[in-house]
This record gives sequence, C-alpha cells and structure tokens, in this order.
Amino acid sequence: MTNSTHIAFLGIGLMGAPMARRLLQAGYPVTVWNRTVSKADALADIGGVPAASIAEAVRGADIVISMLEAGPAVAAVMQAALPNLVPAALWVDMSSTRQSEAQQSHALLAEHGRHFIDAPVSGGVAGAQAGTLAIMAGGSAPDFAQAEAVLAVLGRAMLVGPAGSGQVAKLCNQLIVGATLNIVAEALLLAQAAGADPQAVRAAIRGGFAESKILDMHGQRMLERNFLPGGQVRSQLKDMHNIAHAAQAAGINLPLAQLVTQRYESIASAYPNADHSAALLALEQLNPGQRLGQGPDRLP
Repeated sequence: MTNSTHIAFLGIGLMGAPMARRLLQAGYPVTVWNRTVSKADALADIGGVPAASIAEAVRGADIVISMLEAGPAVAAVMQAALPNLVPAALWVDMSSTRQSEAQQSHALLAEHGRHFIDAPVSGGVAGAQAGTLAIMAGGSAPDFAQAEAVLAVLGRAMLVGPAGSGQVAKLCNQLIVGATLNIVAEALLLAQAAGADPQAVRAAIRGGFAESKILDMHGQRMLERNFLPGGQVRSQLKDMHNIAHAAQAAGINLPLAQLVTQRYESIASAYPNADHSAALLALEQLNPGQRLGQGPDRLP
C-alpha cells in the first residue's frame, strides 16, 4: 500500500529510527535527514530517501516530523527548513521541549502560513518499534485531524489542548515516570536490606495498587542491573528541568519533582546515557554498602 502524504522525518536517533521505519513500512513516502548522515542512510534499504540537507529533506513534504534532542535543536532546524516548506505544510514536533518553545514554534510557523502540532511521546524504544507510543498532541483540531492517520501508525494519539499542551502532558508523564522510578528503586532496595527477596517482593506486589509498567519493566531492569538505555538519564534530567520551568511559569511548587531532579543530577555526569532506571545507582550512592542484586552493572 502506498500513501500519498509525503513525510519528511528529521532526526533518525534512538527513537526516530524505528518511528521512521514504521512509517515506511506503512507505505508512506518518507524523506529522512539526520545530522549524522549514516543514520539516515540506514533507512534506504526499506525505501527511505536520505537527504543531504534540511532544505532538501522538507522540500515537497506535506508533513514534517521532527524528533530531536531538545528545543534549541528544533528551533535551529525549523529556521533552516522554513524557506523550503510548502504552503500550508504541517510540522509535527515529537521532540520533548518546553511548553514555551512549542508555543514559539507555533507562532513562527503561523506567521508564515504554516501549521504546527507539538506531539511528544512516551513508551521508549520498545514502544517506537511496536507502534504503541502514547502521543500527546497540542494544536488545533483541524491540524490534529490532518496528522491523525500518520500518528496512528506510531501509537495512540490524543489532542490535549492548544499548541504547547502536548509538552505539558509529556512533562506530567515524565514527572510520574521519574518519581515512580525512584520509588521502585527505594522499595526494592528496602526489601533486600530488610532481609526479604526483592525479586519475590516485586512479584508479590504486582497486581495490587502498586502495579505499573515501571514496576514491571524497570523493576526487573534494576534487579538485573541492566542500565542499557531505552530512556536515558540525560533525557529524564532534561525533562525534570523543563518541569521546573513549567511549574515556575504556572506559579506552583512541586517539592517531589525537586527531589527527583536532585537524584538524577547526582548521576548525570557519570551515567548520562544510561537508562533512567539508573535512579537505582543514585539511591545506592546514598546508602554505602547497599547494592541491589548480584550481577554486574550493564552500562552503555
């Protein structure tokens, strides 16, 4: 099946590569660009068209999808792409940025007659590969309707408000994720330190009110000391800092978010690319002599 909507996908990284691959497998014509050219070239085997420049990538695209590291990268790429966007092009930014940055992107594109949705995701690499990402979209209803079929290839998309609202929803998600990762680490370390079998404790409490994907997936990661990345410490810390900016802008105080931020700051320089379940390592730093599980650390 071939779809007529031409997509430009900018950012073929840990998440972007499987997302672009799914769009190609769904029959969409996709031009791909990445700062490291070899990453874009790797999709040529399934029909991706690598572009040598941002301008070349977006030329003729109905929908531009960006999946970049942070807001400044999105802004720089958007400025480079703007002169070559087709009239009424729709830009879907699936990066994790600040709400204010998404609103600025929306204003810039609107000024030039183009359209914008911020649509950050949750679900990690596994969700990107399976097409089961949670996609939180901010923008107008007509723009969301234009992107909905494309987003459905990548996961479950929901419009949560005007431009910038998708980033707010992602920050809410990451606040829950970051806090829960730290609580799961504390629970498992407590179980072991107090003489119980932490693997058995994890199994025993599953199905109760403590059940969560984090207890399931990341609890097992912690027990196995597998910190090879899905999400990354540096990405979680970036999100925690963005949460602080959002809270300040909204005029509220989030004391638990501040504690979670401190935990990730304590390991960010040593383990920036480790999975964010490395919250366990931050906890163990506070408890000298305590170490969950028996195996060696698996780190990137």
